[in-house]
Amino acid sequence: MTIGIDDSQRKALKAAGLLYLLMAISAPIGLIYVPSVLMVPGDATATADNVRASEWLLRIGIGSELFHQAIVVFLALALYRLFKPVNENQAKLLVVLGALVSVPIMFLNVLNEVAALMLVSGTEFLSAFDKPQLDGLAMLFLRLHEDGINVAAIFWGLWLFPFGILVIRSGFIPRLLGFLLFVAGSAYVASSFTSLLLPQYEELVGRFAIILEMAEMPIVFWFLFRAFRPPGIAAR
Repeated sequence: MTIGIDDSQRKALKAAGLLYLLMAISAPIGLIYVPSVLMVPGDATATADNVRASEWLLRIGIGSELFHQAIVVFLALALYRLFKPVNENQAKLLVVLGALVSVPIMFLNVLNEVAALMLVSGTEFLSAFDKPQLDGLAMLFLRLHEDGINVAAIFWGLWLFPFGILVIRSGFIPRLLGFLLFVAGSAYVASSFTSLLLPQYEELVGRFAIILEMAEMPIVFWFLFRAFRPPGIAAR
């Protein structure tokens, strides 16, 4: 039996669906696309030259990260309003893991990209360093940015566990979506810990983890469907 939701929860559900969709669209720009274009593994000179030639692209990536992390704050609050009647403690844990920890990490992590931009900008006070040194330092900060994402991704995985528990207990969301969130959360955590602690296995684990992480997406489409389906269908 499907349990109904009140008007306040419906508004929260609609907001969560829209915010989740915005995050899903904007996040890959800074997290995946920009690094794939600019970063040349093992080649600091080529990477720095790419940044010099496409400084605007790295700035778009920075803007993307700041935007989708700001979205995360409002998404976590919308989910809290939605699930508070289900279990307030789990809803609070969702907010803590989903926003209060990971968002500050990501905002501070953007400074690594800002530092890389400064190093390749040709600023006069950096004239004490020669080009290979500046290129190496720029690559260092971009690599630190990647590791910062791996640290934040631990919490991107952990928040999906209270989220999944709330989905399963809610009665108005298919339980299967909750179990899929467990799968995605496990993949995020495994991939992050492997990248940080066992980098020799990063490629192997990442190959499977990136597929399992997609198990988070069905809940986004369910939110949008449930929030915007016609009233006649909702009544039935």
